[in-house]
Amino acid sequence: MAGLLIVHHTPSPAVQELLEAAVAGAGVPELDAVSVALEPALSATASDLLAADAVLLLTPANIGYMSGAMKHFFDTVYYPCLDATVGLPYGVVVHGNNDTAGALRSVVRIAEAMKWRAAVPAIEVVGAPDRAAIDAVRDAASVLGLAALGG
Repeated sequence: MAGLLIVHHTPSPAVQELLEAAVAGAGVPELDAVSVALEPALSATASDLLAADAVLLLTPANIGYMSGAMKHFFDTVYYPCLDATVGLPYGVVVHGNNDTAGALRSVVRIAEAMKWRAAVPAIEVVGAPDRAAIDAVRDAASVLGLAALGG
């Protein structure tokens, strides 16, 4: 069975709302053949990543950078997964109260160093998630589920 890994750090109601949208998008009937694994960034492991066929990363922007929890995830998986995950389809969702640019740049820089493939455009949400942001996250998760299937 194909696998979509959703790695998240959800300390706020806004990021939790975005995570719920991702779960909804990954749970559509067309993706019944995709197992979805939700892993908090602080407990996600190299084994989780190696078992995935696609990954969605959700992080808040903290002082111009990804969350420390998401950085911990990357520190944990970087060397064990570096060669084995080349070409892995990924997506990223960043939420900030006033800015997301630095956080997005930091995630993308590491994903590019790991030679992952952006399968969906990055999603930046500033302030409370509106309907467009929720729909974009839901759609991105669906696309990543299809990418996990090889589509």
